[in-house]
Amino acid sequence: MQTKTPATGRAITTVLLDVDGTLVDSNDAHAHAWVEAFEEHGVPVAFADVRRCIGMGGDKLMPEVSGIADDSPEGTRIARSRGEIFMRVFLPTLKPLRQSAEFVAALKSRGLTAVAASSAQRKELTQLLKIAGAAALVDDSTSSDDAEDSKPDPDIIEAALKKAGAAPGDAVMVGDTPYDIEAARRAGVPTIAFRSGGWPDADLAGAIAIFDGPWDLLAHIEEVLG
Repeated sequence: MQTKTPATGRAITTVLLDVDGTLVDSNDAHAHAWVEAFEEHGVPVAFADVRRCIGMGGDKLMPEVSGIADDSPEGTRIARSRGEIFMRVFLPTLKPLRQSAEFVAALKSRGLTAVAASSAQRKELTQLLKIAGAAALVDDSTSSDDAEDSKPDPDIIEAALKKAGAAPGDAVMVGDTPYDIEAARRAGVPTIAFRSGGWPDADLAGAIAIFDGPWDLLAHIEEVLG
């Protein structure tokens, strides 16, 4: 089934969904996990600097905030610590953003294919989709395991399109960071942005539309997706 998107003037069959900050209120938790992991290995970094990079993959974030290559021995140790800290300390505290599951269900009720397109590691993404109430709703998902380069490179978006069997012109991305917008743009896909990830509108200016979060787009879904 195709749904006409007034914002793009194109018929779409597929919605690509970021998860962190888009369906789950988790961006601050990710930033804190990174800061704690760096500190554990004697590398001081500012929370604000890390927070601005949430939405990138860890391969981009680590050298950006610390100058350490993610594939170096030190980088590998820090990344491993971050994953352990996030899963043990922060994941159990996370909550879905309001009406996340209802939003994904509404996409499916319109006959659209919904694919999660996240920079998260596979094991984290599986749990995040459960928290969002979307694990049984999405048709497929892509994680950092499915792409050589993470956002803002387009690899994850391209992998999600492949899993959906969709061309860029058939899809729209829903995300919450400028990295989602840039990755989708480079893959030829327009983005609807959410403020729920903590980014100001000026940083989301590349989106075709901006909403407060899944509850807000759900309230306007008829006019946006038909």
